[in-house]
Amino acid sequence: MLALHAPSQNRLIAAVPAVEFGRWSDSLEAVPMMLGQVLYEPGRQLRHAYFPTTSVVSLHYLTRSGASAETTAVGREGVVGVALFMGGDTMTGSAVVQAAGLAYRIDRRTLVQAFERDGQLRRLLLRYTQALITQISQTAACYRHHSIEQQLSRWLLATVDRTPAGELVMTQEQVGHMLGVRRESITQAASGLQDGGYIRYRRGHITVLDPIGLASCACECYGVVKKELHRLLTETLLRQDAMAAMPAGGDARG
Repeated sequence: MLALHAPSQNRLIAAVPAVEFGRWSDSLEAVPMMLGQVLYEPGRQLRHAYFPTTSVVSLHYLTRSGASAETTAVGREGVVGVALFMGGDTMTGSAVVQAAGLAYRIDRRTLVQAFERDGQLRRLLLRYTQALITQISQTAACYRHHSIEQQLSRWLLATVDRTPAGELVMTQEQVGHMLGVRRESITQAASGLQDGGYIRYRRGHITVLDPIGLASCACECYGVVKKELHRLLTETLLRQDAMAAMPAGGDARG
């Protein structure tokens, strides 16, 4: 199964210039990501960063009472472990595999060295971190101001965007943990979305049938986050393309 995948399935890795990527590509290790697998725990030093390709990782905040809520998720568009290159080394929350699949991991030392040495990689990772902060901030506002149905719609759309299969293997209780609400609230909201023909739910499997219709049920948070991620990564790619087209020793002024 690993042979059918490549690091370039992750959008961040795909955007790294070939010369820079060649300096650390041998350090990438393809790893299976199992549903429910805990990658990081609060306060523990991070050893690896993960670039998901077909998996999705959920970042959680865990209270002393054991309650938790998802602050954001990371799929093929990003990297898990920004604390490594931002200098923090630890996280206050946990990182748990939300959708099984594959990822490529890299050890802490190699990533930090590449980040400090390679300007394009550094710019790309910093812009992604800005997008991640936007997601976390928007999620906090969403929990405070929007209905459970709006939150569930947003969460489903964002998760399906990151899942190649387009289907989620997750119980309503697990979704409740993600959103920090009771299972009964998720059951009620999911029933309304299913009655509307937007999703189908059966035996722990959730399938989005009508993404456009589901988007009409979601709050603006879904569109804000998606637009910002696209803007930040697209601008970086355009800048890299422009630099690659410049003559050797030239500059952008012509």
